Amino acid sequence: MITVVVADDQTVVRAGIAAILEAEPDLSVVGQAADGDAAVALALALRPDVVLMDVRMPGTDGLAAAARITAALPSLRVVVLTTFDLDEYVFAALRAGAVGFLLKDSAPERVIDAVRVVAGGDALLDPVVTRRLIGRFAQGPGLQPATGLDRLTPRETQVLRLVARGLSNAEIASVLGIGPATVKDHVAAVLAKLGVRDRIQATITAYETGLVRPGVA
Repeated sequence: MITVVVADDQTVVRAGIAAILEAEPDLSVVGQAADGDAAVALALALRPDVVLMDVRMPGTDGLAAAARITAALPSLRVVVLTTFDLDEYVFAALRAGAVGFLLKDSAPERVIDAVRVVAGGDALLDPVVTRRLIGRFAQGPGLQPATGLDRLTPRETQVLRLVARGLSNAEIASVLGIGPATVKDHVAAVLAKLGVRDRIQATITAYETGLVRPGVA
């Protein structure tokens, strides 16, 4: 059972997200918080697998709360869920230790999948957010040294390119004609060889080094 805390200052939104998750047999909402301080307290007390965190909340906001939670409990997975897709929120969330970023207008199935994905050890960005991330690198200061890329096998390089395009393991498996378990092994190898923590950092590496370029398939 994957345990979840939902933090959002809007009661209706918070209850709606909780209801969506509770309808799934493998998900359990163990706590709800209306502000960042309450979210931190619940996370520390209940130690759920995942916290779904709104950004704009009274008192301690979601980004500060995410940073406090991940500093105290590095294994806990925080997904930022917000109506705002502004760059500063995306990058602040990633710096705060979040492993997922979704917009609130995402389909319920996408939110459910996000919880399962991050609980399984992966990271996840909304496709809209991924495009903005890509756009930021298109305007960046230039390419960085390709440290670690030369250690990847041709298949691992293919997988990294697809990860950087925002594809899930299942989607990568379909594109390459291999099993999801094999994709998971390749992703793990890519992360280890690049010395990065998760798919988000791998994506950043792919764009910073020029392995993947904005607008180029």
